Formats: sequence, structure tokens, C-alpha cells
Amino acid sequence: MSDEISQPGAPSAPPDQPRDDAAVARPRNGKPGGKQAGARRGGRGQRQGDRPKRRDVNGWVVLDKGVGMTSTQAVGMVKRCLNAKKAGHAGTLDPLASGLLPIALGEATKTVPFVMDGRKAYVFTVTWGVETDTDDAEGNVVDRTDAVPERADVEALLPRFTGQIMQTPPQFSAIKIAGERAYDLARDGEQVALQPRPVEIDRLTLLHHAEGRSVFEAECGKGTYVRALARDMGRELGCLGHITALRRTRVGPFTEEDAVAPAEIEAMTDAAAGTAPIDFGDLILPVQSALDEVDEIPVSRDAATRIMRGQSVILRGRDAPIEGQVFVSLAGTLVAVGDVENGEFIPHRVFHLGAF
Repeated sequence: MSDEISQPGAPSAPPDQPRDDAAVARPRNGKPGGKQAGARRGGRGQRQGDRPKRRDVNGWVVLDKGVGMTSTQAVGMVKRCLNAKKAGHAGTLDPLASGLLPIALGEATKTVPFVMDGRKAYVFTVTWGVETDTDDAEGNVVDRTDAVPERADVEALLPRFTGQIMQTPPQFSAIKIAGERAYDLARDGEQVALQPRPVEIDRLTLLHHAEGRSVFEAECGKGTYVRALARDMGRELGCLGHITALRRTRVGPFTEEDAVAPAEIEAMTDAAAGTAPIDFGDLILPVQSALDEVDEIPVSRDAATRIMRGQSVILRGRDAPIEGQVFVSLAGTLVAVGDVENGEFIPHRVFHLGAF
């Protein structure tokens, strides 16, 4: 994801293969939920002294990541503390940044694209007078100026960076060039030619301005680099600038009301290491929390059985949509995501969440 503000860390390791046990996710802040786990037999046996078998934990942890932790470390911490089989995040948040890092567990990893494609919100600080090669405080200084903008000048600039704009990603970014990440090439001292691309900035507000710094709040779409926004505003104002603080406050359907602190996750370590079923309470949001912008269609048990086998079904009833993407549920439990064409639901992603 393009939300990082410094050199990205190592990419997340691929999810582990499934093993055993089950856990329950409950609704949080009124969002739909229910039993979000299912156990199955099999897996390799444990030798004496081995760690406990991983659990089938399904749902979303919206971690309030602190400064200094990489996204990969955050995923590893959640996976370890909850003893979960499978985990991955929905958009990199680098060490210098804090705030929301949605982490998908188990079957929720199938819904990651819905979160990554959602709108995002940030509060960030730009320090004027200095430009760095990473466009944040961790990079090397490449240019300086004594010029400091007035508040009125900054406010007058904001409309030019609102709506659809053309933005060139930072040199230190995850953009691929001939199969290689731009940040790897930049670390090797290569100058890469990144092309401008359109991005959407829904809202850009100046919250505070004093002592050579400005604090902004921004809402933007997928692919927007906040670091590039700071760099380009600095150049436009003729004073240069770089990010010195960044907090992500929204990712897709998730807001700060959904956030949990790392300490809350770590407190579950001992219980998760056992074999007894665990009620994780509101630490874990249901899998379908990621589908906030997708219509839900309840189906019968017979229809759900066919869908779980990958078969399409005819949707009946006056409320059935004519066409488009939807998810279907049985008694409030997510069954599948797919498309409706001419009244027929065609499943694309099937979820194993103990609906039967």
C-alpha cells in the first residue's frame, strides 16, 4: 500500500498453512458478526516440547500501531499473541508512522482487497525548509531554504491539492520498476524515473501552523503518498518540506473507535496458548466488517450449501439486486462474496466460518 512514509521494511511473509482449533469473534461497535471460526481435523502431530498448535482465528484486529514498530513486526506480534494460523495486514504503515493497521486473521485475509481499496484518513505534520530523499525525517537532506510560509499562503494552496491531482511517488516507495521495488533501487543509489499518476484527495485541512511547521488532516483514496503531498506542497510554496509525523486515523470501514492497543493483544497470550475455546470479545471484529460497502443478501441453508460447493444459485425475492457485487450470509454468518448477474449469484470467494 502506498501509505508508508519511509523506506518500507521487509515484505510480510506468506501466510502459514492451516492447522487446528477454533476461536470466536464478536461484533464491535454494532457491526455484524457471529461465530467466525471453525475447527477441522488433521495436521501434523506435536512432538513433546513443541509450541501449541495454532488456532483458527478469523476476523480483523485494528491495531493502533505505535511509532518504531514495522508493519511486519506488528503482524507477527498479533499472530504470536493470538496463536493464530494465518495473518496479514491491509496496507503498510512504516515505523515513523502511528495509527491504524488493520490485520486480517484466517478467513479475513480473503477480504483484504476490500479494505485496501477503501478511503484513508491521516493527520500529519510537515516541517518546512528542508527536503529529504525519502520525503520524511528518516532520509538524508537534499536541499534547504530559509523560507517559511505564512499560514495564509498554506491555506491558499490547499485547493490545488484537493480533488484529483497528478502525483509522482517518492523515490523510496514500493512501486515496481522492471520487477524491482523502487526503494531497493534507491538504496543502491540509482535514480529511478517514476511517472506521475492520478490520485484522489477528498479533503485537505490545515489544523495548526506555527514555528515552521504545519499540521494537516487529509482524506484520500488508494495510491496516495502523504510524503509526496508534503514534498509537492513545499516545492509549490518555494520553501521545501518533509513529513515529520504521521498518524493514520481511518482505513476503509475501520476508524479509531475500532482500534486496540498492542498491550490488549499481548494480554491474550497465555489464554491463546491453551487449547480451550476463547471468547476474544471486542478485540476481533467479524470477517464481514471489511465488507461495509458491499450489499448483503441472506440466503437459505440449501442455497448456502450449494454456494459453499462453488455453485451459483438463483436469488429470489423483491429485494434481490439485479446485478453487481454482493456478499451472501446464512443466519448472519458470511458465506461468500460474488456477483449477481440476471438474478443469479455467482460466488467468487467462499468463506469457511462454521455456518453449518
